[in-house]
Order: sequence, then C-alpha cells, then structure tokens
Amino acid sequence: MNQEALLTFFDYSYWANDRILHTAAALSTADFVAPQPFSHGGLRDTLVHVLGAEWVWRTRCQERRFPTHLLNPTDFPTLDELRRRWQTEEQAMRGYLTTLDDDQLQQPLAYQDMSGNAFAQPLWQILLHVVNHGTQHRGEAAAILTALGHSPGDIDLIIYLRTR
Repeated sequence: MNQEALLTFFDYSYWANDRILHTAAALSTADFVAPQPFSHGGLRDTLVHVLGAEWVWRTRCQERRFPTHLLNPTDFPTLDELRRRWQTEEQAMRGYLTTLDDDQLQQPLAYQDMSGNAFAQPLWQILLHVVNHGTQHRGEAAAILTALGHSPGDIDLIIYLRTR
C-alpha cells in the first residue's frame, strides 16, 4: 500500500460519511437517537461507533497512546455535535496521513487493544482497516436511514471514484 492509494481510500471514506451525515440531517432528533436492531443500535450509536474507532486507531498509530474505551454515544445528543467532533477527527487524521511515506506504511506498528493485549501489524493494514470498518457500519447507517424514508443513495467506492 502506498500513501497515494491510502489517501484515496480515506477521501472516499470521508465523502461517504458526508453523504450519511447530510442525509441524517433530515431526521428528527428522536429518530436520530432511536434504538434500532443493528450491531451498535440506532443511527447515532452506529455513527459514534465509527467515529470512536477512527479516533482510537489514530490515537494508537499517531500518538502511541492506547485508549481503553470508545466514545460514548450519549455525549452526542444531536447530529450537529457529532458532526463537529467528526470534523475535528477528520482534520487530525488527514493531517497525520500526510506525514506518512510509503516506507513508514510498510513498518509494523506495535499497539495494545482496549483489554491491554499486544499486537503488531504493518501500519497500512491498520489504516486500511479503519476505512473498511467504516464501510461496514456506514452500510448499517444507510439501512437505518432508508428504513426511515431517507436513503443516502449509493455510497460505493466506484461511485466516489467516478465523481472526483
């Protein structure tokens, strides 16, 4: 994996996030926070999970700190609060990614999971996991939005690539 490809994947991820967040703006706060039968609950909880995972992985990779918890969905009672935090995290991640070169991406990164277990993997694999993880849960978010009558439309990588 090289930096250019990795940046493309993150650009896609943020484009897809924006489509989800833009579509979510049509919901009432009650619908935004309502429980749903998905792996992380409703729309808010699902999106906070994606954001929290991104924050945890960036913190591990960039700062070499090892958070012991994800973000708490109740800290984001409105979409605007979630959007503001995501903008901050996106800026931090984009800033970090631009500091990496192809050689650094190949190097193993030692880290601890939230239980303190130690692992090491090439940095590019970890960062690509962040994008892939987001893709999985954005699919759930899209299903929730669609069920509520507000489909975000196609959020596939190929759609993004055709529009850039």
